[in-house]
Amino acid sequence: MQDLKAADRLVLVPGDPGYEEEAAGFQTGFVRRPDVVVGAASAGDVVAAVTHAAGAGLPVEVQTTGHGVPGPCEGGVLITTRRMDGVTVDPVARTGRVQAGVRWGEVVAAAEPYGLAPLNGSSPGVGVVGYTLGGGLGILAREFGYAADHVRALDVVTADGRPRRVTKESEPELYWALLGGGHGLGVVTAMEIGLVPVARLYGGSLSFDGGEVEPAAVLRAYERWTRTVPDTLTSSFAAVAYPDVPGLPPRLRGRYVVSVRVAYTGGGDGDDGAELVAPLRESGPAFSDTLREMPYGESHTIHNDPTVPHTNYGDSAVLSELGPEAMARVLARTGPDASAMCVVQVNHLGGALAKAAPNSVPYREGRFLVRVVAMAERETARGILDPAFELLSPWTLGRAVNFAFGAGDRVEGLHDAETRKRLAVVRSEYDPANRFRRGRRD
Repeated sequence: MQDLKAADRLVLVPGDPGYEEEAAGFQTGFVRRPDVVVGAASAGDVVAAVTHAAGAGLPVEVQTTGHGVPGPCEGGVLITTRRMDGVTVDPVARTGRVQAGVRWGEVVAAAEPYGLAPLNGSSPGVGVVGYTLGGGLGILAREFGYAADHVRALDVVTADGRPRRVTKESEPELYWALLGGGHGLGVVTAMEIGLVPVARLYGGSLSFDGGEVEPAAVLRAYERWTRTVPDTLTSSFAAVAYPDVPGLPPRLRGRYVVSVRVAYTGGGDGDDGAELVAPLRESGPAFSDTLREMPYGESHTIHNDPTVPHTNYGDSAVLSELGPEAMARVLARTGPDASAMCVVQVNHLGGALAKAAPNSVPYREGRFLVRVVAMAERETARGILDPAFELLSPWTLGRAVNFAFGAGDRVEGLHDAETRKRLAVVRSEYDPANRFRRGRRD
């Protein structure tokens, strides 16, 4: 431990005040008890932590916001990077430099004054680095592709404690592996990302009461509609059976809500967007309609993701097609009669997401991504999830790294066989001792 100690470095061990709070993340369903937690405030702190882990023969895990926790953690070194929160924007080059602890909301705010936007996801509280290393499926994904497709450079500390600046020119294999392979090859301390020119969009959600309309019918209509929309429109379908409990807004308590969420940049005016979504309104009377033209800085309101840490467990499937009858049965299993509250989301893929890029994000041929999250502990959740995903197996290409939701300790299906082999070769070169095995996604 002596090699870690410095006057201004936060180092905590079990029993220290603040240890549990530092190790905790957004996912509260897993116990995390590392031997040492290092609250990194600089790349130098990361180097010290990795060097200590190597000398002690300990595994290393990284955490920014804790949204992507793969499972429980016992022992080893946990590096938290939330204090590394610097963001700078170059409006001429249309790039941003973000440190390891930065969240998407901060990048959106920094880029918006220049009429630029990052390839962020639906939640402003999610960390940029973890999201991007897993691919990064954002609200403008069909138009611009994965967030990983827009990374110019990464500053990373590898298992030997060496800081590197990695580009597709300098170290092409490590660059390829980092972007899509997750945290399993080092600690990324900063990233240079491309920004895109988006000032406003037409977006929001159209929600129906699942007790008044048939959820499967809305999903079938949604699937047909996705075959007609341009690549400048990115959308998702969601179904949530809210329990009747205090704390929820009265209009949601006990209600089964079926929604379609939309982000469209193509037309530049609300009338154009309203015309595109008009077929969805035929599904029935909407009890909530937030579709409107908005500044990009309000794009987080499209999904209104939860902001309070909670217990959840889930998984995902990238599909070649959306089998309507199978999905109807999935909705039945995850609806009001399920043993736990579930969130089902179906993302429309294709467009720029299908284009090749020099990174390890797999299954670009997929047409839809299905995610199911149960607000329950692992055993209860798996009793819901396993049968649901089995129904989708005829169309399943694989799973998505960022949407394992606690099931990330199961690596099968997160990459195709060829990508897995190539990742293993890169890992054998840069992490021969398997120091970052807990962040592996291959």
